[in-house]
Amino acid sequence: MEDIITAREITFGYPKENNQIQLVLRGVSLTIQEGEFVAILGHNGSGKSTIAKHMNAILVPNEGTMTVCGIDTKDEEKLYDIRRQVGMVFQNPDNQIVATIVEEDVAFGPENMGVEPSRIRELVDQSLEDVGMSEYKHHAPHQLSGGQKQRVAIAGIIAMRPRCIVLDEPTAMLDPKGRREVMRTIQRLNRENSITIVLITHYMEEAAKAGRVVVMDDGQILYDDTPKHVFSHVRELKEVGLDVPQATELCYELRQAGYDLPEDILTEEECAQALCHLLERGKAV
Repeated sequence: MEDIITAREITFGYPKENNQIQLVLRGVSLTIQEGEFVAILGHNGSGKSTIAKHMNAILVPNEGTMTVCGIDTKDEEKLYDIRRQVGMVFQNPDNQIVATIVEEDVAFGPENMGVEPSRIRELVDQSLEDVGMSEYKHHAPHQLSGGQKQRVAIAGIIAMRPRCIVLDEPTAMLDPKGRREVMRTIQRLNRENSITIVLITHYMEEAAKAGRVVVMDDGQILYDDTPKHVFSHVRELKEVGLDVPQATELCYELRQAGYDLPEDILTEEECAQALCHLLERGKAV
């Protein structure tokens, strides 16, 4: 697979008073291949949102290099090309919705790219279908639920046909139903459309659905591996202020109490199956 995002020894800081710099990223190196679904975790201030903004050239490194689809993000003449390749979805969908009708909002990006009207119609219809919002195309966005608004925001991005979508805590402001809607949409886009997904989240169950999890702490990468391997480090994750999926937590506590359970449990189904096997072996009391 082709590398779509490559960070090499990125250091970045925000300016403070007295010409000081508050370092947020400290020599971060990361490669994301086309078609991957990568979740990035970290407590507040760990640098996860800052690295996400580097992937879309909203921010550029103080030191090191960020390359997107072979383009150095410091090349200001190529910003348009970068942002056509990597779309960005933020926490609050209201900040990304610009029109009063759903289909007009989804058409906004392609129109600004100079796409032919007939092609825009195709892109809008296909994008709304991809996120399961076709029946709402004539609705006003303010009449939609939070999850529906976020799916419209995602449709607006995929109408520009990016190779990668970076989502910065897209479910943070949603209720559980809205979070499920958005996660199903993200997974389907990755699975069926082969769109590369980078998901910044603080929900462990969401991260567990990714193919790869990157954990950041104090501006550096602590872990970069499969969800099963990353979440097996329960104690270490807790030490840096992170949780693990509930099923993983339960099995961890039971292991601490002396029960023989696997260390790589992620889902409720896996947890239930492991507990059934434990009971069948007569190890439970």
